[in-house]
Amino acid sequence: MKPASVQEFFRRLPEKFDAEAAEGLSAVYQFDLSGPQGGQYHVLIEGAACSVEPGAHPNPNVTFSMSAEDCLGILSGRLDGYSVFLSGRVRVSGDLGLAMQLKSLFPTVH
Repeated sequence: MKPASVQEFFRRLPEKFDAEAAEGLSAVYQFDLSGPQGGQYHVLIEGAACSVEPGAHPNPNVTFSMSAEDCLGILSGRLDGYSVFLSGRVRVSGDLGLAMQLKSLFPTVH
């Protein structure tokens, strides 16, 4: 079932977490989303645990900045994340290796 809103997506994200893929990993992913439904969320990965909190984290490992609309498009499979990144509509700062690893941590998210 596709998320109806960005808030719903982040609320349900821990259910889609692959703990085996995160073995030994400790990371904070920050999402800064603009526009309608925008906001800030951070995803904390600590070994076999995943949690999501609203707001900005003081020291994220990687930050994704994009519109909430593009975020939902990528999550629903309507937009290709790599193409959106190449077009400049997504900005990534911090650890690019962790950014690339995100998909493997949540394999059932499209």
